[in-house]
Amino acid sequence: MQKKKIPIIVWLIWSALVVSIIGSLWRGYWSALMISSFTLFLTWLPIAYADRFDIKIPIRFSAAIIVFIFATLFLGEVRDFYERYWWWDVILHTGSAVAFGLFGFIFIFMLFEGDRWAAPPLAIAFLSFCVAMSIGGVWEIFEFAMDQIFGMNMQKSGLVDTMWDLIVDSLGALFSATMGYLYLKTPRNSGMGLWVKEFVDKNRSRFRRIDR
Repeated sequence: MQKKKIPIIVWLIWSALVVSIIGSLWRGYWSALMISSFTLFLTWLPIAYADRFDIKIPIRFSAAIIVFIFATLFLGEVRDFYERYWWWDVILHTGSAVAFGLFGFIFIFMLFEGDRWAAPPLAIAFLSFCVAMSIGGVWEIFEFAMDQIFGMNMQKSGLVDTMWDLIVDSLGALFSATMGYLYLKTPRNSGMGLWVKEFVDKNRSRFRRIDR
């Protein structure tokens, strides 16, 4: 993604993270320094990944991913939003599950090069659900690893927090899978269909069979 196409919100997030890194280094807040640095790396990764593999990610896609990472790691852990606002974790997990479900659907759809008839819509929807749940499971492993290795408290209440996160993940993934199924059955340029269409239009070479 060219620099001029990077949304202003992304530049603001990167600026805030750089300020946090410098401030944490100056004050010796090593935990905040580590999280801020890791967050900066993760927010840069989607753009770098897209450029590396020649995938054109729509601006609002990349912005949504970066905002989520920033809200989860920096605001959630460094600014302690998880403790200040009980609903912060619920909103993030629900939103991320829906987003991962959308990502899963687009990924599976791309593997079939946009061919709606290559597999039953229900099968594609199920696979997108599995992708979203897999990402959610990997995230829970990441939280556990951070708690065990660095003494953080990302899991909060431990097993209970993990299970509720997975339940919320499953509901969000189910919603996206259902929307994906409806898109395949009755494609329309609204809702999830609009997001899929935007991604397809920017990556036509990867969806060569979409008009068949």
